[in-house]
Amino acid sequence: MMKLATYAALVGSAAAFAPAQTGRSVTSVSETKADLEVLAAKANPVVKFFDPLNLAEAEFWGTSNEATIGFLRESEVKHGRVAMAAFVGYIVHANGITWPWPMTLSGEPFPAVSNAPEAWDAIPEAAKWQIMLFVGFLEAWRESQSGTHYMKGGKVGYYPPFDAKYIPGGALNLYNPFPRKDIAVMTDEQKEKRLVAEINNGRLAMLGIFGFISEGATEGAVPALKGVISHYDGDVMAPFADSIFPSLAALN
Repeated sequence: MMKLATYAALVGSAAAFAPAQTGRSVTSVSETKADLEVLAAKANPVVKFFDPLNLAEAEFWGTSNEATIGFLRESEVKHGRVAMAAFVGYIVHANGITWPWPMTLSGEPFPAVSNAPEAWDAIPEAAKWQIMLFVGFLEAWRESQSGTHYMKGGKVGYYPPFDAKYIPGGALNLYNPFPRKDIAVMTDEQKEKRLVAEINNGRLAMLGIFGFISEGATEGAVPALKGVISHYDGDVMAPFADSIFPSLAALN
């Protein structure tokens, strides 16, 4: 995930994405380099289009350039949203904020930690797998229930709602979970403004969470955060204490 987030961040303006739709109407999908250049100028009038790796002209896995741009834009929307949640989550854990109820059915409380990686290390392995499997389910739902795929002209950033067929009594739209009329009736201009805001917020959040992690791993790596982010002794690239794969020593 960390490598993918770095990859998506490098794409910059070339992988601009769109927010999820709230109804049948959709915002046009940028699928060419020219469209990305226009959107990039709106997202950042100073830097504008920035694609040092020339990804906007690539053709991944033998697909078309349009399909590749769709993939890159979808990658950015996912990583941007995850990074926004991670940034807030890191702050929450760093301030010792937890739910008031026990963490496990046995009554075990939430761990008292000083940063988010320590909180992850402290929860049971079963809890980690529950989180990973839930994220996998969300990803599978998006890929299988969104109609036209984002690499084939489908809506980038769209997440299909869980309708009454799956949730008795009503639907659940993760983009508008508490149905707000102002969101449901947004004009095209408002959608465009929110599009640009989400692009910038996601990119900033990716830089922010990497700043937290870097400072926690190497004190002084981010001078502005020195003394603010507590040191983390673990390995942020090893999310599980016990790998599901056998070690090389066990195979000998």
